[in-house]
Amino acid sequence: MQDIKSIGSSVIGDEDMRLFMHTLMSGAGGLGMELSDDEVKTFASMYQELMKFNESINLTSIIKPEEFAIKHILDSLLCSRILHEMGSGQVVDVGTGAGFPGLPLAIHYPCLHFTLVESVGKKADYVRYISDLLGLENVQVIQARAEELGRQDSHREKYDVAMARGVAMLSILVEYCLPLVRVGGIFIAMKGPGAQEEIANASRALGETGGEIEKVDEITLPLGQVLRRLVVIRKQRPCPVRYPRRPGIPAKKPL
Repeated sequence: MQDIKSIGSSVIGDEDMRLFMHTLMSGAGGLGMELSDDEVKTFASMYQELMKFNESINLTSIIKPEEFAIKHILDSLLCSRILHEMGSGQVVDVGTGAGFPGLPLAIHYPCLHFTLVESVGKKADYVRYISDLLGLENVQVIQARAEELGRQDSHREKYDVAMARGVAMLSILVEYCLPLVRVGGIFIAMKGPGAQEEIANASRALGETGGEIEKVDEITLPLGQVLRRLVVIRKQRPCPVRYPRRPGIPAKKPL
C-alpha cells in the first residue's frame, strides 16, 4: 500500500486560507459557537492537508474556502447542540469518509472519545493519518462496514452516541447505527430537507431496532447554503441479535 504521506503536494494560497478562517469564525459566531484560536488553527491545518491529498484520493468535491468552512467544519459542529452537555463518553461516526463529522467534533470536544468508521481503505488511511498529524489522542479509526462492527462484542451497544452524515436513507442508517448504541444512548442522523419523509419511511426500522424519534432540530447554515435537520433517535431497548443483517442486505432490502 502506498504511503499516504507521499501523496499530494498542493497547498492553499494565503488569500484562500484567510477567506476560510474568516468564514469559519464569523459562521461559528452566527451559530452561537465559540471556537478558540487553537481550534481555528487546527481546522486550517485540516483544510490544508485534505486539499493536498484530495486529487489523488478523491476525498471531497467541496474545495472552495467558504464552502469547506461551512459545509464540512460548521456542518459537523452542529452536532455540538446535542453533545455539549456530555462531560465524557464514547461516540461513533459511521461512514466518516474524509473524517466528517467526527474529526471537527473531536477537535472541539477533547473530553469525548471518537471512533471513526470507514469501509474504504484509502479514506480510512487518510483519516488515521490526519488525526495523528493533528495530535488527536481521542480518535480511533476503524476500517470496517457498520454491519460487521455491529456484530462484534467490543462494539455492539457500547457507544453513548452514534452519528452519520449523508451515508444512506434513515431506514438503512437505523440498522447500521442503533446496534452500536447502548440502551439509553442516542443516534444523530444528519439529514436535509427530506428528513420528514425519511422518518415516516423508517418507522418499521425504528420499531425493529429499539429506537424512537426524540426530536428533530432544524438549522440553516451561514449564507443560507444548507438546511440541516438533526434527527435525534433515543435507544429505548436492546436491539435484537438478528440486526444488523449481513453486509449489503440493509441497503438492498431496507426494513
